[in-house]
Amino acid sequence: MILPKLQLPTHLVKSFSCSAAKTTTLQEIAANRKGLARVVLKKGKTQLFRDGSPMVYSGAVDRIVGRPPPKTGDTVLVADGTEKPIGWGVYNSVSMFCVRLMQLEEEATRDPYCALDMERLIEIRFDAAVELRKRMGLPSADTNAYRLVNSEGDRLSGLIVDVFGDVAVVASSAAWVEKYKQEIELHVGRINGVNHVNWRPSVDILKEEGLDILDSKEKTSPYTGRVKLLCKVMENGVCYLVSLEGQKTGFYADQRENRQLISLISKDQKVLDVCCYTGGFAFNAARGGATDVLGIDSSLPALELAKENIILNKLDPASVSFLREDATEFMKRAASRNESWDLVILDPPKLAPRRKVLQSASGMYRNLNSLAMQVTKRGGLLMTCSCSGAMTQSGTFLRTLQGAASMAQRKITVVRQAGAACDHPIDPSYPEGAYLTNYLLRIL
Repeated sequence: MILPKLQLPTHLVKSFSCSAAKTTTLQEIAANRKGLARVVLKKGKTQLFRDGSPMVYSGAVDRIVGRPPPKTGDTVLVADGTEKPIGWGVYNSVSMFCVRLMQLEEEATRDPYCALDMERLIEIRFDAAVELRKRMGLPSADTNAYRLVNSEGDRLSGLIVDVFGDVAVVASSAAWVEKYKQEIELHVGRINGVNHVNWRPSVDILKEEGLDILDSKEKTSPYTGRVKLLCKVMENGVCYLVSLEGQKTGFYADQRENRQLISLISKDQKVLDVCCYTGGFAFNAARGGATDVLGIDSSLPALELAKENIILNKLDPASVSFLREDATEFMKRAASRNESWDLVILDPPKLAPRRKVLQSASGMYRNLNSLAMQVTKRGGLLMTCSCSGAMTQSGTFLRTLQGAASMAQRKITVVRQAGAACDHPIDPSYPEGAYLTNYLLRIL
């Protein structure tokens, strides 16, 4: 039987014709933009950025083509030696990072909707970040504190957004973030449940970006006037008061999964939380059934919040307590008295903010961990952390821990190695985004 010839409707014929049409390249898109500068890379540098590295450092740049020259915050093309575009990004005339690459050429060709358009790109990347957190189960019935945007990991280099209940804290560390502040606040304000937006510029980093930002105390939210300075959150069923003027964005959501592990291994244990801040690990230990929990920190404001959190979680103050002490001095005294704990958590502040101080910081990490091992019962567990990117990226933290064990005359075995929680994605082409290392050790 011969089938009749199929006749497609006119609108479908047009659709097929469009899909078969020649794909628009980034070069062709750029041709319609007057005054668009090109940042031309040196010979041998192109592949690094084609492979996805998002930060074009000034030493990789051969020349800039365009008159007038681009200004900080301008959209520019990034091109190979023949001036053929490999992608586009935002320019900075002062920073060591000349361009933050936002989209590669093949991406722009595949989906030209946001090519060379920062406002559209911000919208697309925010939508993707929200969707990823939903897939990770965030927020949930027992957790409403999480990271929504993690800089390079969410392909918005220089931007961090943490959500704490009905408050979103925006940490800005790039000139382009400040330029598009209004658009960013608009997208943050559309997140379900967010009623307040706190903008926290990283003043020292922005100075290196060529911006002199005043960290004014007179902060306001575009939604409710003055911003909130204190909020209540829940993480894995534990409640916390969070000071939004505290360290970083106010709460360390990156340790969420590591804190949850503590709640699973604390039953009937005597627990010491060193550098406890507002009690994150301590409260998880108490929730997990620890018989006695002690938190140590040198910050009075942090400890005041920790004590408020005892009441908030309806815990017995006889089983959970906090002391204002220097970590080193406290552990030295405890070791001299042969006092020990079944489970010790050591989460010190960043000791190596830059690579040039890594050697001296390694000594501090070694000394602190040696003391922590001495106050951990033989056969007990030590969870030890480094939030120094220089230490994590050097790959030497475990070697430092081995040195600490030798000093303490202890033997260690690694039970678990971890990093930041799943809402802190990392771009493998930008390993500098990895900063947190967490080891669970058995002390023998």
